[in-house]
Amino acid sequence: MAADMESMAAAIGVSIPVLRFLFCFVATIPVSFVWRVVPGTLPCHLYAALSGAVLSHLSFGASSNLHFLILMAMGYASMLLVRRYAGLITFFTGFAYLIGCHVYYMSGDALKEGGIDATGALMVLTLKVISCTINYSDGLLKEEDLREAQKKNRLIHCPSLFEYMGYCLCCGSHFVGPVYEVNDYLEWTEHKGIWAASGDRQVASLGAALRALLQAAICMGLYLQLLPHYPPFQFIEPVYYEWGFWQILFYQYMSGFTERWKYYFMWSVSEASIIISGFGFSGWSDSSPPKALWARAKNVDILGMEFATSVVQLPLVWNIHVSTWLHVYERLIQKGKKPGFFELLATQTVSAVWHGLYPGYIIFFVQSALMIAGSRVIYRWQQAVSSEKLLYRKMLILVNFAYTLLVVNCSCIAFMVLSLKETLAAYQSVYFVGTIVPIIFILLGYVIKPARPARRGERCNFWLWDFHPDPESRIFVFMNAALFLHLSSCR
Repeated sequence: MAADMESMAAAIGVSIPVLRFLFCFVATIPVSFVWRVVPGTLPCHLYAALSGAVLSHLSFGASSNLHFLILMAMGYASMLLVRRYAGLITFFTGFAYLIGCHVYYMSGDALKEGGIDATGALMVLTLKVISCTINYSDGLLKEEDLREAQKKNRLIHCPSLFEYMGYCLCCGSHFVGPVYEVNDYLEWTEHKGIWAASGDRQVASLGAALRALLQAAICMGLYLQLLPHYPPFQFIEPVYYEWGFWQILFYQYMSGFTERWKYYFMWSVSEASIIISGFGFSGWSDSSPPKALWARAKNVDILGMEFATSVVQLPLVWNIHVSTWLHVYERLIQKGKKPGFFELLATQTVSAVWHGLYPGYIIFFVQSALMIAGSRVIYRWQQAVSSEKLLYRKMLILVNFAYTLLVVNCSCIAFMVLSLKETLAAYQSVYFVGTIVPIIFILLGYVIKPARPARRGERCNFWLWDFHPDPESRIFVFMNAALFLHLSSCR
């Protein structure tokens, strides 16, 4: 058996621990299917919790469930003892514990050396526990003080211990997501809400799960095909720095493109698992005849990601349910006000810390705030163009697409290499174009600023003297500009 594992691991270029994890990860599909035939609500919660715990033990060892148990206990204790502040307390203690595990395991370095640990699953669990406690705290607030999402997700009563454990460890999403709300989980297990009547959904889920599984196989095939040609460790090789600018830029694009197929594979398997359990069902389409929708299971839109015409679209197509989880974004905004650069930066910082304390994560997510701000400038220009000037509008759409392609694929190198030295070396090899270009567009947005979106028949007016940037955005832009101009001079 050990020899077979070694030969299989060598065939796909992974270590035995990673191969063991992949077996358990794919096993979530049949394990999730069995959930359908488990009788009764309590047995369903027990099955969800036990199946997740067993697969975690087989994947990462006994210590993984100990970490999960500590985090879950902190969240449940806060709900029982200090309901009003349970969300706030769990947010800080949960992230503190996650950061401690990130520092202890240094999973990014371990993965490069063929190791794997439970921090990825712990990241998903952290979001679930925080979400549950926040929703329970929201149950104390007056309904008129809540946003629509809070009204839908708030908990009036504390979940039982078995309900809570089943929600936290449900194996279909336990390893890589997607993240979901506890109310949805409870309605699913109790066959309430949209799960009250099964109809043709059971049959439809088989076809949808098979499509997701086929997509996973294609993604893994492409990843294995591309990886030998565009490995991420090439950035530290001397030959890399002998190439010209355009060859380096193309290599960075292809490295990011290759790496994304690994994530597409993981989320496609998870999608198949969530769909086959029935939990992924999100309603019926308006078409005739109506078709079952499975948006709850979908965590990535591959075509939407690869052909995004704006950086702003990326959170809607990449790690979708984590993007919708980020309560910190909406809770930093006063009612009646729109989010500004500060709220965007806070959200991206939380995302960076959630992934780990590697410099590459911090740089990528902080820089992504710049990328989004620059893309918004181009979009405002696009919206200001009259619909009669279709050619100009299409040109701006093309500019935003090219901008997105450039800055995302240059910036994501930090997410891949993680270390500060390799990140700065990779950025410097293309003259920090992924940072400088967004800054240029942001500054141009302060100068070439449309007064308002043009309506049909109106002229497109750009007011060069309308210069009113918000202070925190202006300070951040100029600090980044100064930093990267200094680093460029050190080349």
